[in-house]
Amino acid sequence: MTFTTRPTLRGTFGMVSSTHWLASQSAMGVLERGGNAFDAAVAAGFVLHVVEPHLNGPAGEVPAIVATAGDPTPRVLCGQGPAPAGATIAHFRSLGLDLVPGSGPLAAVVPGAVDAWLLLLRDHGTRSLDEVLEPAIGYASAGHPLVGAAGETIDRVRSLFTEHWPTSAQLWLRHGRPPAPGEMVTNPAYARTLRRLVDAARAAGADRVAQIEAARRAWREGFVAEAVGAFSRLPFRDSSGRAHAGLLTGDDLAGWSAGWEEPVTFDWHGHTVAKTGFWGQGPMLLQTLATLDALDDPRVLDPSTAEGIHAQAEALKLAFADREAWYGDTDVPGDALLSSEYARARAALVGDQASTELRPGSPAGTPPRLPAHLRAHAARRAGPQDPTTGEPTVRADGVTRGDTCHVDVVDRWGNIISATPSGGWLQSSPAVPELGFALGSRLQMCWLEEGLASSLRPGRRPRTTLSPTLVLRDGEPVLACGTPGGDQQDQWQLLFLLRHLAGGQELQAAIDAPAWHTTSLPASFYPREVEPGVLVVEDRLDPKVLAGLRAKGHTVRLADPWSLGRLCAVTRDPHTGVLSAAANPRGAQGYAAGR
Repeated sequence: MTFTTRPTLRGTFGMVSSTHWLASQSAMGVLERGGNAFDAAVAAGFVLHVVEPHLNGPAGEVPAIVATAGDPTPRVLCGQGPAPAGATIAHFRSLGLDLVPGSGPLAAVVPGAVDAWLLLLRDHGTRSLDEVLEPAIGYASAGHPLVGAAGETIDRVRSLFTEHWPTSAQLWLRHGRPPAPGEMVTNPAYARTLRRLVDAARAAGADRVAQIEAARRAWREGFVAEAVGAFSRLPFRDSSGRAHAGLLTGDDLAGWSAGWEEPVTFDWHGHTVAKTGFWGQGPMLLQTLATLDALDDPRVLDPSTAEGIHAQAEALKLAFADREAWYGDTDVPGDALLSSEYARARAALVGDQASTELRPGSPAGTPPRLPAHLRAHAARRAGPQDPTTGEPTVRADGVTRGDTCHVDVVDRWGNIISATPSGGWLQSSPAVPELGFALGSRLQMCWLEEGLASSLRPGRRPRTTLSPTLVLRDGEPVLACGTPGGDQQDQWQLLFLLRHLAGGQELQAAIDAPAWHTTSLPASFYPREVEPGVLVVEDRLDPKVLAGLRAKGHTVRLADPWSLGRLCAVTRDPHTGVLSAAANPRGAQGYAAGR
């Protein structure tokens, strides 16, 4: 039997996997009280805002993919807010900027997470708003032992808080220092915000849907929108080194709401893999799978050999190049990008040696266009990380300074969800004092250049890295998974899916196996740097494999042995009803729960 750090959990009642044990157990508590997977996911999402404030927040975003017991057809919940009405390229250029800052109010998009969670509760949940918010309110008001990584994040931005962001200093440096690991921390302002949403819901009467809609209005048009609109217009220092006022207004919040969309899907080895649309990076995982299949060699599906890792890394580089040229909240030639003909053309570019070029393709014969910034900095080595950018490229030792969250839930009826909340990090923007949270900074993923797929435009969603996954077999959902990690999200999920779906490994074994990823791609986060040819590898990978990769021209950068990837996963066998779950041991934070 293969050793694993934990068992793969199995049962028939319900399963949860998330990036924090308190979120997992809070979701499990909702299931125990009769709620379904969507009720549980909403409870977990709001708890994550409280217990992982350096990894996500209420003013962040959340894409999710769901399938219900009554309808197994996957649907995408879009909780990614767009650029504000005033966010034009001309405005940023007038400020002397050639990139959107990675932090501060100028980088804020319309907050999407809370409205999306409430929409999910309205359309597919069964419990009341006060019930699903009870755990988050409890942790925000009575306190919770803060994870050490959150305190470390606060320590890295301490001088920024004390010198430039006083409202953040008041919230996170209450004793003149960052919280110690495990120290009890409260957020009374956010507890009050949640209670006011509950009060608005109760005032709407007894009808559950009417209550949720009242809370959504209080968020998008009421006291939250008023506070956000006023605070956003104040100038604060950002990652450009200067102070800028934001552009987000109350009208921006009132004019947008979360919604439901069709996923992009790809049939692979008897499974259908569902991702968000091309406004997110998710379809590049599908492109990578298609390219690997077009190589027509089973050895390329093994992520533990030099041959397999090389082929997978090269296929990923090609997909990332297409992401830069083609992906965005616009008309994307998606059918051509996922066609078998295009996959064969891309596979022909996978050679015996590692490529250091950025090689987007020409789907349907249309020539690609890359941002001028990438052409000018095609070989720019990543320098010291900006600790305010939230979800940056993984450091040389494999450690991320900021990241994302994830939660998967499946229940006994067959409801299932994969959700990846992120943004609104405590270090991304000054805290709005009366609300208890910071604005997001996802606008940094837009280019200040006209004519690109991801050019900045008012009302357009930034091309996000957030990438939940749902897998079906014979039309029935069987797996929900995902991971934090920015540009690494679909890389680490690729390894997991290859090991589990193609290699037959159990969930926990597939998560525990040595991980790797390439940084030979344009980073999505400020300052948008590139490291051609670099492969970051956990150093417990076989030395012979490392030597083989170096022989193929990869610049191998060793990371700590348990440092890459934060996978969560749940499964359901439609024939037996058996549910399973597993969670990443790295970072000693993620946990699965179930019975």
